[in-house]
Amino acid sequence: MNIGYVEAGPVQGIPTLLLHGWPYDIHAFEEVVPILAAAGHRVIVPYLRGYGSTRFLSADTVRNGQPAALAMDAVALLDALKIDRAVLAGFDWGARTADIVSALWPERVRALVSVSGYLIGNQQAGKQPLPPEAEYQWWYQFYFATERGKLGYEKNRIEFNKLIWRLASPQWKFDDATFARSALSFDNPDHVAVVIHNYRWRIGLAKGDARYDDIEERLAAGPTISVPTITMEGDANGAPHPQPAAYRAKFTGNYEHRTIGGGIGHNLPQEAPREFAEAVLQVA
Repeated sequence: MNIGYVEAGPVQGIPTLLLHGWPYDIHAFEEVVPILAAAGHRVIVPYLRGYGSTRFLSADTVRNGQPAALAMDAVALLDALKIDRAVLAGFDWGARTADIVSALWPERVRALVSVSGYLIGNQQAGKQPLPPEAEYQWWYQFYFATERGKLGYEKNRIEFNKLIWRLASPQWKFDDATFARSALSFDNPDHVAVVIHNYRWRIGLAKGDARYDDIEERLAAGPTISVPTITMEGDANGAPHPQPAAYRAKFTGNYEHRTIGGGIGHNLPQEAPREFAEAVLQVA
């Protein structure tokens, strides 16, 4: 991968990796970054694979959206930047990535901020049916499971993702310019392939990379996370998410949960940047 990222703050500061989700991008942290940089953090905000300026090096590489692959991207980026330990913080795909790295390679993680808590899953669990109301929330995953859905997302990704923004954050009054700025990231030539593979993989409709089989086996056991952690949730998150009590036992180190009020939805860092930044500063 050739990973595009933004960096701010002192080079000798506390390394802090901020990870966005789908369908968002690095602008989710635009107001978080200067707060952390001013407090002495070395802030690194990468585009995930399939977003913005991040690119695969070979046309022959499978455009794998498997969570283990994204986690290895994060570790590889830390390696490339010669960072031994970092604070990891994210939401949606980014929180899942941060959770995986924290669970499997805790020696690389100084502390963790995870929106919606423990998001580590596996294919076997993904094949199990949920109650109807929960299944209804995952409508887009079933859409993506079809060729019609893949073609629809390719053709209508801007309108589709704007709809997700509205549904996931029903009280967030973002303007067209704010969305359009992030929507540029969806023009990445690998975006559709990575997104479709991610959601198909979750329910066992797409194969993963055999190189990650050992990692997936470890994740299927539901490993605990021992690094200092703050989990966060918005009080108006319209996206599928677990309740805090459901994942409390997964965090075995110093731990705190914060629910942020005021109509905060799924994109918590962009909707409540000061609260998110404060959590990063305090957990570090």
